[in-house]
Amino acid sequence: MPWHTVELPIRPLYKSPSVWDKHIHAHPERVIDISNGDIACDSYNKWQRDVEIASELGLHFYRFSIAWSRLLPKGYANYISEDGKKYYNDLIDALLDKGIEPLVTLYHWDLPQSLQDLGGWTNPLVSDWFADYARVVFSLYGDRVKTWITLNEPIMYCDIAYNTAVIAPGIYSPGRGSFLCNKHSIIAHAKAWRIYDEEFRPKYNGKVSLANQIMWLEPATEEDFEITDIARQFLTGMYAHPIYSKEGGWPQVIEKIIAEKSKKEGLKHSRLPPFTQEEIELVRGTYDFFGFNYYTSRTVATAKEGDKIGPWPYTGSSDIGVHLTVKPEWKSAATKWFFIYPEGLRKQLSWLKKEYGDIEIFITENGFASYDSGLDDQDRIQYYKDHLEQVLLSIKEDGVKVTGYTAWTLIDNFEWMDGYNSKFGLYQVDFEDPERKRTPRASAHYYASIIKSHSLDVDLKISDEL
Repeated sequence: MPWHTVELPIRPLYKSPSVWDKHIHAHPERVIDISNGDIACDSYNKWQRDVEIASELGLHFYRFSIAWSRLLPKGYANYISEDGKKYYNDLIDALLDKGIEPLVTLYHWDLPQSLQDLGGWTNPLVSDWFADYARVVFSLYGDRVKTWITLNEPIMYCDIAYNTAVIAPGIYSPGRGSFLCNKHSIIAHAKAWRIYDEEFRPKYNGKVSLANQIMWLEPATEEDFEITDIARQFLTGMYAHPIYSKEGGWPQVIEKIIAEKSKKEGLKHSRLPPFTQEEIELVRGTYDFFGFNYYTSRTVATAKEGDKIGPWPYTGSSDIGVHLTVKPEWKSAATKWFFIYPEGLRKQLSWLKKEYGDIEIFITENGFASYDSGLDDQDRIQYYKDHLEQVLLSIKEDGVKVTGYTAWTLIDNFEWMDGYNSKFGLYQVDFEDPERKRTPRASAHYYASIIKSHSLDVDLKISDEL
């Protein structure tokens, strides 16, 4: 009996689910206000207004992320969404038409769920999947985009994710999944950087690096100086030392601690997967600047035997035996992890220069979270003023090569597990309005005046129309 076939129309795939789509729909209770990011601020449809806002502020550049699951909805490079390709082309061209440079992030936590089903960032093959994705993006937009971030905040989707299971992918694997994710992310970044360096830099002469969130750490007492140095390596060095140090590989002090701890646990091999010499050479030197996001700081105290220690990196680490706390004079912002310490930004910049040399540093995020959705956000203005003053001191007095500063963020958005409770935007977004109306806050006027005057000596109460 012959086979009979029916031809069905092939429907284009616009976007596939990401790990965050699945995570918050499967566990809506984990988001404070039981919301989701299905529409959020709707920049997919309102991107033209967002470009107008960037122009109103006078921005020199606009940072945005490409969604892997939108451009490559199957996760792999053999299927490119025409819709996704057009969306980012239109956005990039519109920015350039306004004289605004696009600063593009390849990955901001939204792994295609189909790749997570295969292990995601704990699968060593993810570095090849990411490299293929990066090559597609560079080939599509590299002629116009000159500054790239490969990965945004791997400490969040590795350490926070696997040490707590609170954020996507919702898997609890402290000290194992977190370390695998860490290593594979570093290798993925390196492969993407090598691809750009060899295939695209000769034509386009752009810059590529990654960006991580770094908290400034300082000792709680005089007895905590040594452990604080170790904690800095555990926080910053685990993602920076393999790339920015002269010797490459993991920070030796951390490698030794985890190996010894693993042995005491009865394991034959360290929970921290080693780099091969080939991997060390692949990763070392894969940067054009140091990108980092700064919001908050912590103090470091040595944990006592038998102490209950919270999860790394916000409250402590059982692996290195520390508690992380805050000083009572540090005011809190919205969201439980956020405490304000502007001087920490300058101290962190100086530490990076001392640790990795006189390199170019790009502050890729810095901003203030508030539960107040109103327009007269004087607390946000004060936060920006205080932190920008520290950046200026770092440049003028410490000689740090800070070449860029990114206010986070342009507009209110879906803030992960905080949902729509915490607001970061210079512009308010009305999430009850189907049109997601954007309205400038006082901080937007303040920030625009700084850009226009190239000075911090501006009126904090400025209220000119944008």
